[in-house]
Amino acid sequence: MEDEDVLKGVGPRLRQLRLEREATLGDLAAETGISVSTLSRLESGQRRPTLELLLPLARAYRVALDELVDAPETGDPRIRPKAVTRHGRTFLSLTRRPGGLQSFKMVLPTVDDVTQPTLQTHEGYEWLYVLSGRLRLILGSRDMVLSPGEVVEFDTRTPHWIGNPGPAACEALAIFGPQGERMHVRS
Repeated sequence: MEDEDVLKGVGPRLRQLRLEREATLGDLAAETGISVSTLSRLESGQRRPTLELLLPLARAYRVALDELVDAPETGDPRIRPKAVTRHGRTFLSLTRRPGGLQSFKMVLPTVDDVTQPTLQTHEGYEWLYVLSGRLRLILGSRDMVLSPGEVVEFDTRTPHWIGNPGPAACEALAIFGPQGERMHVRS
């Protein structure tokens, strides 16, 4: 596919994404800071897409930039997560697309005597599945310890704290989504 053909396909993809989300050009302009007229010209193909315009649009639509320009597949679907350690916890991202639902494997070390954990709130929705060890979840006024195979899901606007009561490391899968996005399980 030639570069010119790729660029011609961007406008219709932008329009389709906006219509799928039932958003107006005004809604998108307010979210991205791009004028309504520029957005209209992008969608109709009268304006050439630039990186400065596509980056905020990719963030607003929660899609990878590659998806906007229909970049060819790399051919290798495997994800090679890199470990990131924050506050003693190790996170391995299991998704590569930005925005939307994100999945992680978490490894939590044993917590030393936490009698008064600090509960936090933030926008989003979380689903946790314990793989091994034990996971302590304080959710509002509830204090529970989960064992391997147990699952919880909760609105992260509820004050919460997650830790490992021991005696061994805890491994869990976590799926986190923006407010309003929930994992749907079909049985």
